[in-house]
Amino acid sequence: MRSAPVAGLLPLLLGLRLLLGGGAAAQYSSDLCNWKGSGLTHESHRKDVEQVYLRCSEGSIEWMYPTGALIVNLRPNISPASYKHLTVCIKPFKDSAGANIYLEKTGELKLLVRDGDRSPSRVYCFGYDQGGLFVEATPQQDISRKITGFQYELMSKGIAADLHTASAPCRPCSDTEVLLAVCTSDFVIRGSIQNVTNEAEEQESVIHVRVNKLYRQKSKVFQLTGESGNWRGQIKTLLECGVKPGDGDFLFTGRMHFGEARLGCAPRFKDFQRMYKEAKDKGLNPCEIGPD
Repeated sequence: MRSAPVAGLLPLLLGLRLLLGGGAAAQYSSDLCNWKGSGLTHESHRKDVEQVYLRCSEGSIEWMYPTGALIVNLRPNISPASYKHLTVCIKPFKDSAGANIYLEKTGELKLLVRDGDRSPSRVYCFGYDQGGLFVEATPQQDISRKITGFQYELMSKGIAADLHTASAPCRPCSDTEVLLAVCTSDFVIRGSIQNVTNEAEEQESVIHVRVNKLYRQKSKVFQLTGESGNWRGQIKTLLECGVKPGDGDFLFTGRMHFGEARLGCAPRFKDFQRMYKEAKDKGLNPCEIGPD
């Protein structure tokens, strides 16, 4: 449920048309994916609201010396009719400070990220049709050390649900889920766990993987190392899942999220071979992949 409009913010929203009509300068990202700007241009009139337009499915906002406010318009190059099927996720920079980030729709505001929130690796997601991003600078004695920034991603609601499963995030995948993951994941590899590094502050584990066979990868997360001539890479998962190094090969699948490989289904490879053969014998395989 959205909260009532926050005092002091509505005048900014209501005054936007007047400001734009009065010739307030707008800064646009040079590549339409990322925007970097400075609030120092607002020094003489601190209540300026600046419009930012971005056309990509992922990118970043970096606002130095924040004053006034930003309205971030995410307009991906797809049919507007498809917007309702999108989920927006933002991940604040580790040292982001100087502004609150709100979800705004028809003048109503819901606080999304409070200035000074240091929740490590926190990702905030919402439906595209729930509203847009409104970033308002908070009163500061000294803005010289403040930078508000975050990464953003737009994805289909189905993919977002895979990445942010609220219930039983460490539950082993069923046979059907594994077979679908093989077809739809951003990366699919056969490999072994070389080491696991636990990051207590971020509540995450980093799985160091040696790749024995690379079926697919969307980004170059898994790369050939010059020293050993082996393919290696890292996959992140929740610390609570308790991943530990072990013998044998696994089939690792997952999604890319804010430039990192996130673990999806990861059965032992011999179990994947069994379920793949059973499905193939029944003609139920959703896609073909060489399981050997």
